[in-house]
Amino acid sequence: MVHDGILNSTGQPQRVLVVGPAWVGDMVMSQVIYSGLRADNPDIEIDILAPRATLSLVQRMSEVNRGILIDQKHGQFGFGYRRALGSRLRENGYDLAIVTPNSLKSALVPFFADIPHRVGFLGEYRYFLLNDIRLLDKRRLPLMTDRFLALIDKSGKEMIRPKLLVDDTNQRRFIEENQLDTSRPLVGFCPGAEFGDAKKWPEEHYAELGRRIVDSGREVWILGSPADENTGQVIADAIGPGCVNLAGKTSLLDAIDLLALCDRVVTNDSGLMHVAAAVGAPVTAVYGSTSPGFTPPLSSDARIVSLGLDCSPCFKRQCPLGHKNCLNQLLPEQVEQSL
Repeated sequence: MVHDGILNSTGQPQRVLVVGPAWVGDMVMSQVIYSGLRADNPDIEIDILAPRATLSLVQRMSEVNRGILIDQKHGQFGFGYRRALGSRLRENGYDLAIVTPNSLKSALVPFFADIPHRVGFLGEYRYFLLNDIRLLDKRRLPLMTDRFLALIDKSGKEMIRPKLLVDDTNQRRFIEENQLDTSRPLVGFCPGAEFGDAKKWPEEHYAELGRRIVDSGREVWILGSPADENTGQVIADAIGPGCVNLAGKTSLLDAIDLLALCDRVVTNDSGLMHVAAAVGAPVTAVYGSTSPGFTPPLSSDARIVSLGLDCSPCFKRQCPLGHKNCLNQLLPEQVEQSL
């Protein structure tokens, strides 16, 4: 069943449950949904259902009333768990559910919560779980944000860019506890990418760029998840004094507050790229296997560096040709020009 829009005969939805994305960057971009809903109805209540990896982000979104944890591992179906969670959420009286992922399992909780209006793209054989099914036209909706906005019947022209709140108190606490030097201009490095190696600019390129930055009188902070700690340390060791490896030493909320201090952030196409843009940090984004035509940094001060080879973007986790020339041949001096 396909509805004409998200509004029903009684007018604006009052209580909304959004099934949020499982990737950090996608969660940041999904904020265009929440700001769009609140622009139409300032009194709307918006709850976000999300996994542990992205749930903390909603604490920094002023449009969101509450975050709800779906305690399932990535790839875990958990039919019984989702049915029980949906049953518990019935008492919240949601009148609209927006399902941002395209998987079948992501539509189970709103179905079992008996939410009367459940909207999402057709996705993975979920005809009976959604009752407002949208068909995805990738040419008409090239950007991820276009697709999110289409779920609330808005276009990119109406987009309000994501904006994450910064906690000054937490920022000062982290700086004091870790004895960080903020007296010099700061350049943030985000050398990780959870999606796969094909999105990662080489460590030696980051290191060479970092040495040039430090020689110019600036400080380098490396940020990332625990999975990026070794990568960050290799880069930091190669740069030497003037570089601090914070990868694996921060929470996601800490990273938000630290990126807000940076005079510029050099980053792969990653979740932290979108976080940096959403806190207003000037961003230099390095693209190889992916495309800024799909998931660009949503900032007025973002610079894209890409070779634009014939084989890219391939959107693969690993380079299918085995050479990763799209990033290996993108030299530090080319990225340095954007600084």
